[in-house]
Amino acid sequence: MKTDQYLIDFYNQYDEDSRLAPRHGSVEFLTTMRYIEKYIRPGHRVLEVGAGTGRYSHALAGRGYAVDAVELVEHNIEIFRQNTRPGEPVTITQGNAMDLSAFPDDAYDIVLLLGPLYHLYNAEDKRRALGEAIRVTKPGGLVFAAYVISDGCLLDEGFRRGNISVAGYIETGLIDPVTFAARSQPKDLFELVRKEDVDELMSVFPVTRLHYVASDGCALLLREAVDGMDGEMFELFMNYHFATCERADLLGVTSHAVDIFRK
Repeated sequence: MKTDQYLIDFYNQYDEDSRLAPRHGSVEFLTTMRYIEKYIRPGHRVLEVGAGTGRYSHALAGRGYAVDAVELVEHNIEIFRQNTRPGEPVTITQGNAMDLSAFPDDAYDIVLLLGPLYHLYNAEDKRRALGEAIRVTKPGGLVFAAYVISDGCLLDEGFRRGNISVAGYIETGLIDPVTFAARSQPKDLFELVRKEDVDELMSVFPVTRLHYVASDGCALLLREAVDGMDGEMFELFMNYHFATCERADLLGVTSHAVDIFRK
């Protein structure tokens, strides 16, 4: 079975369109958008690679930015098109993050790579996807690259919720019994990393990191509490999260992180 087939089978039955909809899920979206809005300017062109069903693409196109999107899974593309409003300045094509040859060099002000690195399992493939994203970015432009963070996932899905067996993962070699670092394969669907892995991955690229952000912080670990907050308390929680999401001592607790760098 090809690596891509695991993803296609998964996303054909997974409700990706609703993942960021619950209050705890919205923290990742609101945080990423906050950083995009910090740098995007009128007239900027955006490329979203691995756009899924288009939550970010449609949000930006709805604000008048020209967005081109690339997505691997046909099922997601169908939903993306269903969600496209008349007149939105957005396009969607099927493609792979590791081959953006359909797009020219130095073409985009902002490139979003908010999903593909979740599903690439070796440094060569990850660097190929990152290199392609950097290639199509204008000099001085920004790339947003997202990752699934192992410790936040183990705390939430393992120790807190019991959806995965930490002991079982150790027995099968997916988790190191001493360091608790994760080792993923395509059949596991999600590649779990730590910040030091991201640092090593990026060490070969001549770019400047602007931010490394715990994009959902402890929101998934505290999902029941976050979902139960009234509007005033949630606003206070988000203010806390925005104030702390780049603190070095909290970066490992998050389930997702976004690395923001300038070409």
